[in-house]
Amino acid sequence: MTLKDQVAVVTGAGRGIGHAIALRLANEGAKVACVSRTATNAERTAGEINAAHPGAAKAYAADVADLASVQAAVAQILKDFERCDVLVNNAGVTRDGLSMRMTGDDWDTVLDTNLKGAFHCMQAFQRQMLRQRSGRIINISSVIGLIGNAGQANYAASKAGLFGLTKSMARELASRGITVNAVAPGFITTEMTSVLSDETQKSILSQVPLARFGTVAEIAGTVAFLAGPDAAYITGQTLTVDGGMVMS
Repeated sequence: MTLKDQVAVVTGAGRGIGHAIALRLANEGAKVACVSRTATNAERTAGEINAAHPGAAKAYAADVADLASVQAAVAQILKDFERCDVLVNNAGVTRDGLSMRMTGDDWDTVLDTNLKGAFHCMQAFQRQMLRQRSGRIINISSVIGLIGNAGQANYAASKAGLFGLTKSMARELASRGITVNAVAPGFITTEMTSVLSDETQKSILSQVPLARFGTVAEIAGTVAFLAGPDAAYITGQTLTVDGGMVMS
């Protein structure tokens, strides 16, 4: 229960990695604001948490790409919980395609959600964390932001941008006891990877020294570590959780 009496906000909490993170932080004792673009997904995750920890979660529908939507959700979260101790920026989308065929809408949708959305949330909760003189901000990026990937120019750019944003915000907020870090998952077993062909999966695994996909629980565990007391002296860093795929 390393997060007892703390409040965690998780965006993209409706499924996949975000869902696992929300459940793990609740298991660590946090009260969790589950944010998703669709109310149904947010409510499903909050309901699952409340079944195990009555009253520990609330659901919020917000599109992180829309500043007004974020501001409204943040105002309600702070009204309901009065504080935010841990912010996990996990919301993300893909619009894959080769760059020569990529539309402006495909580019904007991914950058607005994955990068600008994280900034919207950090900006909106920043004042509260500054007053508390404490806080943990954890941005979920990707190894694709480190190595690139054909057909994902927009996604790679958005995730690479999160690294720079993480470092800049870490420098801005460190004097007030707020840490800002990033997690870069490799290939993780989710709905997205489950549709890959066997041939594609074999090709991916040939690049992973541990020869397997990661799990959402392993990403959630990394986030729980960064949110907890043992990570108090870590800021501006990226933890790559990828089975050894990217080594530097």
